[in-house]
Amino acid sequence: MHQATQRVALVTGASSGIGQATAQHLAQAGYRVFGTSRRAATQTDPNVEMLALDVTSDDSVAALVNDVMRRAGRIDLLVNNAGFGVAPAAAEESSLEQARAIFDTNFFGLVRMTRAVAPHMRAQVSGHIINIGSVLGFLPMPYMALYSASKHAVAGYSEALDHELRTMGVRVSVVEPAYINTPFDANLMAPDAPLAAYRAICEKVAQRVKQVLAGADGPEVVARIIVKAAGAHKPQLRYTPGLANRMRLLRRFAPASVLDAGVRNDLRLEG
Repeated sequence: MHQATQRVALVTGASSGIGQATAQHLAQAGYRVFGTSRRAATQTDPNVEMLALDVTSDDSVAALVNDVMRRAGRIDLLVNNAGFGVAPAAAEESSLEQARAIFDTNFFGLVRMTRAVAPHMRAQVSGHIINIGSVLGFLPMPYMALYSASKHAVAGYSEALDHELRTMGVRVSVVEPAYINTPFDANLMAPDAPLAAYRAICEKVAQRVKQVLAGADGPEVVARIIVKAAGAHKPQLRYTPGLANRMRLLRRFAPASVLDAGVRNDLRLEG
């Protein structure tokens, strides 16, 4: 693809998992791809230009976007993927400081990136912002309440933002995968206010989640959906790859009692 017409993609959290797979698939689809990680990971794919970024820092976000604009002159696609979770824990086992930290990356980091990139897309009268949400943005997940809350925020923000930017030539989508087998689960933050009352059940839930992740789809499933969404003439607001699509249908059509029982049965919860 000629440099003058090559579309430019910016993918946060691209050092591993969904972000890395997405960056590679976009490069294969012909994009010039800039990937980011907190520590500027070594460039393992010659077609992905890796840059340092801390999405919790206004200065880091501004510097990163300015650098990409200087190098490429435009940003056609922003994939907000950077995020982290807390190991299975009761909601009250995380302090308010830890709750703020989760939201500062998973939600406010996405807001910072959007605020930095949207003006350039508006000036181009074109662009697409794809936010990586989760099925936990529309389904309850016991013992991951704060992570779920951050993904509910991503879903609501994405839907409202799409209405705001659509008349200016910019679209917004949210991709909401279910269990994905990535290194994400190896870097979960431990709760900072653990309570003995929850220890046994949290260990049981953690074991169940580990079991399900071992047989889950790989990040390529999500990456392919993102490439499809990015190339769509009329992109959808929501994309739910693989198992997530069945879970969305369950949420939409199943009686509340059935959904409630399904969540508890899946995690082997009593009561």
